[in-house]
Amino acid sequence: MEYKDRLYVALFGAFATLVKKTPLPIQEAIAKGLGSLAYAVDSKHKKVAMTNIQATLKLPTNEAQRLTKQVYRNLAFLLKDFVLNQNTTKEAVLAKVDFKGEEILHKALQSGKPILLMGSHYGNWELIPLALAARYDLPISVVGKPLPSKAMDEILRANREQFDTQLIEKRRAMRKIFQAISKGRAIGILVDQHTTDREGIEVDFLGLPAMHTPVLSLLSRRYEAPIIPIFITTEDHRHYTIHFQEPIQPLRTSDEKSDIHHLTQAQADVLAQQIRKRPQEWFWLHRRWKKALRYD
Repeated sequence: MEYKDRLYVALFGAFATLVKKTPLPIQEAIAKGLGSLAYAVDSKHKKVAMTNIQATLKLPTNEAQRLTKQVYRNLAFLLKDFVLNQNTTKEAVLAKVDFKGEEILHKALQSGKPILLMGSHYGNWELIPLALAARYDLPISVVGKPLPSKAMDEILRANREQFDTQLIEKRRAMRKIFQAISKGRAIGILVDQHTTDREGIEVDFLGLPAMHTPVLSLLSRRYEAPIIPIFITTEDHRHYTIHFQEPIQPLRTSDEKSDIHHLTQAQADVLAQQIRKRPQEWFWLHRRWKKALRYD
């Protein structure tokens, strides 16, 4: 194991031990402190967040700073909950989650079409697959990119692959996605990160051009299946609400390129609407608009 991996694992282990051995009020104080510390020392990503927020939401500097602090705090709470979800039970997961719009998922399950879930780095996104698997016994395959640290990626994978949740590596994922669908597995994709020109297509996202993955659009058109946007929100980081939003309906005309662009833009629009509603819960620290903004 490389030095950086050992350091990451040691820091994570110390944090996990501290969280697991303290009562909830102390856990929350630790998360708040960690969020404040990260905001203070992480100048690189803090600048990225400020650039993104001011360019898209047009907030003055003081409000953008306050929002960025909230983002760091939310990420610290996400990490705390991630620790508590290690080797968890379905009962423990469901005790802290409510569901809204469940009829949307029920209808999709009854249709016999593949279940296509549009996720994002929003709220406590790590909790969503566990909660869905726990409530519906729904086998889910989630497409994602491995962490740079192999050791930390193994920890992440072990946590994510509970309750028959499968991880599909983003690179060359389509064949595995098709195999998962053939086995009746739902497909979940986080659609909010920058893609290369080769992998993505350009859409308008929060008023700026951005590259967006078209994978869900391709699947929706191929299988004539709706795309279900799903978000998770919280007021107190103790209890969470998973929201199923109105599906993006499939589109299949003679113009495949236009269909894919329309479906992909629709996903960007849904996400933008949710971000504007509760911007503090989105992961602003990512260089999302590499084509439109300078991140010097």
